[in-house]
Amino acid sequence: MPDSADNLPEPLILQRAQHPISRNDIDREALKVLYRLRDAGYTAYLVGGGVRDLYLGKKPKDFDISTNARPGQLRKLFRNSRIIGKRFRLVQVFFHGNKIIEVSTLRCRSEFDPKEEEEQVLASNNTFGSEAEDAFRRDLTINALFYEIENFTIIDYVGGINDLNDKIIRIVGDPERRITRDPVRIMRALRHAARNGFTIEENTWRAILNNIDKLHLCPVSRIRDELFRDLHGNGVAPWCRLAISSGLLPELLPFYRDIIKAEEMEAEERLNPTRFLLSLMTVADRLHNEGQPLPDHLLIACLMLPWAQTKFNLINLRFKGQEAYAFSRDLRDHLDKLLEHLSINRATRETITSLLANLPIFIQYADERDWPKWLSRKSYFENGRLFLQIFQESQGGSAANIQLVEKLPERKSKPRKRSGRRGSRNATFTSKKGGIFGLKGH
Repeated sequence: MPDSADNLPEPLILQRAQHPISRNDIDREALKVLYRLRDAGYTAYLVGGGVRDLYLGKKPKDFDISTNARPGQLRKLFRNSRIIGKRFRLVQVFFHGNKIIEVSTLRCRSEFDPKEEEEQVLASNNTFGSEAEDAFRRDLTINALFYEIENFTIIDYVGGINDLNDKIIRIVGDPERRITRDPVRIMRALRHAARNGFTIEENTWRAILNNIDKLHLCPVSRIRDELFRDLHGNGVAPWCRLAISSGLLPELLPFYRDIIKAEEMEAEERLNPTRFLLSLMTVADRLHNEGQPLPDHLLIACLMLPWAQTKFNLINLRFKGQEAYAFSRDLRDHLDKLLEHLSINRATRETITSLLANLPIFIQYADERDWPKWLSRKSYFENGRLFLQIFQESQGGSAANIQLVEKLPERKSKPRKRSGRRGSRNATFTSKKGGIFGLKGH
């Protein structure tokens, strides 16, 4: 990467006939924003992941736009917009159907400032910059491309086109320096390698291995958000492989430090915790790719299941009554401590506990022709049955189907009949003989 903002290279420019991106594949509202910016005399670029995905023939999740217009100018140009952000201000342009297009002003980075300490995490003092500076501030070369709407060209300052063609993940500039400034770049590099089936470039991989422990310098909220992005996309199983090989997984989930091992990723035993985790995430990937993505509670339950199996020999437990209740409380206490750093809300933690604690019961009755009535009446039955299916598929069983759960009607308790004046503090007698508050007399 250039040592200063004044020493930036000339870009590679691909004309329309040299690249596969067509305006027909760009979101209609994004095109409206691009054209309005152009017609008002500003530069207008589709940037980041949108350009990457279109070049690869994929449908982008988001269409982000950059321009030389300042936030105040954007706000005047787009009345259906608002300015957000503290560290760097963005403009959100609103359209019908809750569609939002985010527009940012081209920016530079404080990393060009040689006065900064090398070991310091990137400071939050981004300022406006040029097109080239904006490209070099981005994390990965494949995410640093511009699609320019005036001439339908792709502009590449960092070698992103070659890396897309060669299927390579490369951090922009010096990877050691860039990761030291913002260790979260480790997670982004692994995510895009996993989702696209790309290889991580050698210097980038070495820098990841050398700096994996620096993730603790980042705010917990950022780490949590990046982790959930990893879990909610496709390619979770390949991501797990990279997270294990790089040492990222025990940094994110310390309870796996002595349980998940890189040398056991190809283990023959299905319940080996490393293979078990990869098998569960392979099921999650299949469901996601078939349009049946798992919700948070099921994803995290899958993530925790190899730990629970190692800790409690979970799938072989056979508890009843008070033993089952005591185990559930013990499990909940463990999960509260282990998941504390992920800021998962209490209701979700309770659901995860229920899924794990009741899995042995579902396994016990899985081979029966009909489910016991007492179990099928439980509020957790549908979720528990799907979790069982995911477990069974991970062990070589038939494919899980989340739609089976969605089709079942939600059980609702019947409202109790009440008599007497609403809000009365006096005793309310039932209309039936011998009862007060539903209790029969003797």
